[in-house]
Amino acid sequence: MKAGPSSERALILAPKGRDAAVASALIREAGYHAQACEDLPALLSEIEVGAGLAVIADEAIKTADLRSLVNWLSDQPAWSDFPIVLLTHQGGGPERNPDAARIGQALGNVTFLERPFHPTTLVSIVGSAVRGRRRQYEARAILADLTESGELLQTALTAGQLGAWELHLPELVFEASAACKSAFGRDVEGPFTYQDLVRAIHPDDRARREASITRTLEQGGDYNIEYRNIWPDGSLHWVDVRGRPVYRPDGSLKSLVGVCSDITARKTAEIERENLLAQLAAERTALAELTSTLEQRVEQRTADLIKAVTAREKAQEQLRQAQKMETIGQLTGGVAHDFNNLLMAVMGNLDLLRKRIPDDPRLHRLVDGAIQGAERGASLTQRLLAFARQQDLRAVSVDLRALIEGMVDLLQRSLGPRAELRLDIPRGLPPARIDANQLELAILNLAINARDAMPDGGRIYISVAEYQTTGEVALGPGRYLKLSVADTGSGMSPEILKRAIEPFFSTKQVGKGTGLGLSMVHGLAVQLGGALQMTSAVGKGTSATLVLPIATVAPVAESPVLPAEKLKRKAVILFVDDDPLIAMSTTEMLEDLGHQVIGADCGQHALDILKSEQPLDLMVTDHMMPGMTGLELAAASRKVRPKLPVLLATGYAELPDGAQLDLPRLAKPYHQDQLRDQLDQLLA
Repeated sequence: MKAGPSSERALILAPKGRDAAVASALIREAGYHAQACEDLPALLSEIEVGAGLAVIADEAIKTADLRSLVNWLSDQPAWSDFPIVLLTHQGGGPERNPDAARIGQALGNVTFLERPFHPTTLVSIVGSAVRGRRRQYEARAILADLTESGELLQTALTAGQLGAWELHLPELVFEASAACKSAFGRDVEGPFTYQDLVRAIHPDDRARREASITRTLEQGGDYNIEYRNIWPDGSLHWVDVRGRPVYRPDGSLKSLVGVCSDITARKTAEIERENLLAQLAAERTALAELTSTLEQRVEQRTADLIKAVTAREKAQEQLRQAQKMETIGQLTGGVAHDFNNLLMAVMGNLDLLRKRIPDDPRLHRLVDGAIQGAERGASLTQRLLAFARQQDLRAVSVDLRALIEGMVDLLQRSLGPRAELRLDIPRGLPPARIDANQLELAILNLAINARDAMPDGGRIYISVAEYQTTGEVALGPGRYLKLSVADTGSGMSPEILKRAIEPFFSTKQVGKGTGLGLSMVHGLAVQLGGALQMTSAVGKGTSATLVLPIATVAPVAESPVLPAEKLKRKAVILFVDDDPLIAMSTTEMLEDLGHQVIGADCGQHALDILKSEQPLDLMVTDHMMPGMTGLELAAASRKVRPKLPVLLATGYAELPDGAQLDLPRLAKPYHQDQLRDQLDQLLA
């Protein structure tokens, strides 16, 4: 019933004398509603209809049966406390009249008014009672709204199979609904404390959950996490927990309030799906099949690119060839990168196996043979990466004359007595911007190709000259150096010359070459910012010319590499790699070296560990990872732990321009001793 005339009226029970009439007149004159009742049953009937208070003369109830009135007052709802004004005779107050005190105790909210009373006193008491009654009606409306809202919320929680919880702070007092307790396998009627909840979390998920809730408490924002919990019966279940901070008016944190749900069925399905995918991935084609597939795909792609086309102008032909090589390079680089990861796991495990097998010469020969095969595979992938222009280069200013003259002995031993080597390298040439080691390998490859093209012997010319271009298809305008290796051998037909730099294409007999020599030289030249130019004629010989960029600074002599100080302590190493095979083998190698390893399968996972209190001596991270690259992780780590050494492990030069951090790098695949040497240098 809303507040109004009926619910706020004053009911008057004073059957003797003029008290009822006087009181009614005074109350109405003050602006309130009043109604006289002839006896107690009538009063009770009107009260049930609605009233703000009752004014009762004590003689009207002194000998009456008050049980009906007392029962009604006792059965009032929680929001109601019906006020009664009891009119007594002078000296009949509760202090001096036991009967009045008894009646007041029975009726509850009673105000005593001795007669004769002043009109102002009566009006004041009635006004206070009406205002109090109004507040009771307001409380009733609020309680009704809260009840309705609570019922709607409970309906929503039930429909969503959600349990409600609240964590009071800083006392860590935990309140949980029956559905929340059920998600943790607890008796809905039994206690469930915050300590019970923490102990129920799976040990492997506790740190992650603690980091998540700490982040919410310190930084604000929502608390959302999925983790495993162990029920009292020992079974494993998953819960999805979501919460939000609640703050006091002064801004301090009052509690976390949220919901939880049992997601065991969904997580079980996800885990089964991941296991199935892992099983399918583990059943990949063997190493020989992978190589065969690579050759078939490259040959098929090459055949598709070089088919329904007529001769074009030289510039158009160069552009088409460059585009074709770029496509093959991307394909080759991606496959070689995956191949590198497989070899990383193979070589790492073989390194560890060699240290653990019994002292049996036959077993050692088998393991050594497997390692040699893996290293040959690594050499193959390095050539593929060179062709794809994705190898790790250290391009610096180098004096080509000094480099080539330093190779003369090696070249003469490699070429044999039937090939005559001649050099034409003028003094005063500007330095080239190259990777010295890779260029030496390229020169050696070209020289050996020239020797093989002269089975009856001949001459090989190595020359260097400056070269100016205004902008060819494969080169930008500017100054370059041309390094040419020419022979007087059998030469190549135009058809063979077109395919000479394609990977796995070779005119040599089976087993006499990989078909990757010129591909590697081509990839190196392009990656350095230059080009490979080939000319040949049948019976007249071949010339392979490396066009190399000129350096803008003078060559710098390399300082001697000091031996690394031997590590004399165990280190705590954070190892980050998204490939489970590499993570497993490298972790084994690190632990075999005596280190403690903390693994992370992505950059964000590693960053969470870096932000924690976990002691760390060094971080080893892969570069190409989903979500956050190794370079991005290294940059983020410097903001959290600026003095932490970082070693970047990468299979090829996929680092973006302008993002080169001052980081030591370890090329994949690597052996345990290479990993150890790098760690010794960083931890010394």
